[in-house]
Order: sequence, then C-alpha cells, then structure tokens
Amino acid sequence: MNQPIKTSIPKPPSKIKNYVTLLLVLFLLWGSSIQTDSSLAELVAGFPNMMDLLNQMVPPNWGYFDNITDAMLETIRMAVIGTTFGAILAIPIALFSASNLIQNIWVFYPIRFILNLIRTVPDLLLASIFVAIFGLGSLPGILALMVFSIGLIAKLTYESIEAIDPGPLEAMEAVGANKIQLIVFGVIPQVAAHFISYVLYTFEINVRAAAVLGLVGAGGIGLFYNKTLGFLEYDKTSSIIIYTLVAVLAIDYISTKLREKLL
Repeated sequence: MNQPIKTSIPKPPSKIKNYVTLLLVLFLLWGSSIQTDSSLAELVAGFPNMMDLLNQMVPPNWGYFDNITDAMLETIRMAVIGTTFGAILAIPIALFSASNLIQNIWVFYPIRFILNLIRTVPDLLLASIFVAIFGLGSLPGILALMVFSIGLIAKLTYESIEAIDPGPLEAMEAVGANKIQLIVFGVIPQVAAHFISYVLYTFEINVRAAAVLGLVGAGGIGLFYNKTLGFLEYDKTSSIIIYTLVAVLAIDYISTKLREKLL
C-alpha cells in the first residue's frame, strides 16, 4: 500500500535582512546629516526663499536669447573640439591599458592609475588651472574638456577591449600576426561601434559641462550665468537655463538616435 506523499509548504524568506538594510541606510542618512550640519528643518525654513527666487525668474526674459546665441554656439564648439581631441588621444591610452593586449603589469597599471587621477579632478578645477596658465577665454575650457574626455573615453574603451571575443585574436596569433595586425583586424572591428557610442555620450556630458565652465572664466555661455547672477538678473538667468536645456535636449536626441543605429 502506497504511503501518502507529505508535502511541506516552504517557509517565506526571512525579512530580517531587509530590516537590517533599512536601518543601516537610515543610520547612514542620519550620520551624514549630522556630519554635514544639514537638516530637514533648514530645508523647510529656506523654502520661502526658494519660492521668492523662482518668482523672480518667471517670466524669463525672452528677448535675451539674441544676446546669448553666440555664446551658446561657442559652448557647443568647445564641446566638439574638446571631445574630438580627447577621443583621439584616448585611443592609444585605451590600447595600452587593456590587459589582454598588454600583459606587462608595469605598463597598463600605471596608465590606469593616471586615468583614475584624471577622472578624480573635477572639470571646473581643471578649467581653473588652465585659466591660471593660459588666461581667460575658450582655450582653457577646451583643454579641460579634452582632459576629461580622455579619462572617460579611455576608461570605457579599454574595458570594452578586455571584454571582446578572444577567438579571433588567438587565431591571428596562431598564423603569425603581429600586435598591430591584431589591433587593426581583431580589436577595432569589435569595439568600433562601442567607441563611437562612448564618444557621443561624452559629447553630451561635455555640452553640459561647457555650459558652466564660464563661471571660472573658461568661455562659453557660463560667462552669462556669472554675469546675470552677479547682477541679480534672474529673469535673464532663467532664459539662459531654458536656452541651454533646449540645446542639450536636441543634442541628446540626436546622440541617442545615432547610438541606436550603431548598437
């Protein structure tokens, strides 16, 4: 006679882990607020001042668009030049940073360290340094964006190189291909689309960054941010924000469509 099969209902997973995680997050938030001397009460107390500022920004000064068109175009040009030269210089750096191409740790580790150092320095600080060296104008902004682009594009590209299919490289090495042939025929075809996508993504970031570099004298529309805020002309400031937003949205849309075609 067959014995009835006993079925047991599995116990629901314990929620202790979720509760501990929640308590840890709350503790970190509380500790961070104490260390930064900030509180929700201060935010609530400053809310009326925020509303006063918004009231002064509305309505925007639509006629101010004519004054900032050239500066907006200069901002885009700065982003184009900085991204282009940064992408070109990032190519050899990315190749020397990929551990599957350069097996010598004394080569790719120091280069990666330099890339980490570049990404650590904010673009505004880079612009301030270049302004101190070259003076006011667009050149310091272009150099700051170029250095930033090198750090970001090279980082993303060498990670893509390390993730490529090693099969073609092994086959080419087996028939005696040298390092240059490996890169040209084995690496570039696999990462070209990703590289262009990274360049477009960096360009989007650089347009936003270039819009505020003028605050430290590095050219672009940021000079008008500094000017209008300094004279408390908040209606003109809101016009600059709207103009920058429209330009950034248009560039983001075009860049997104291009990346979709590539990937």
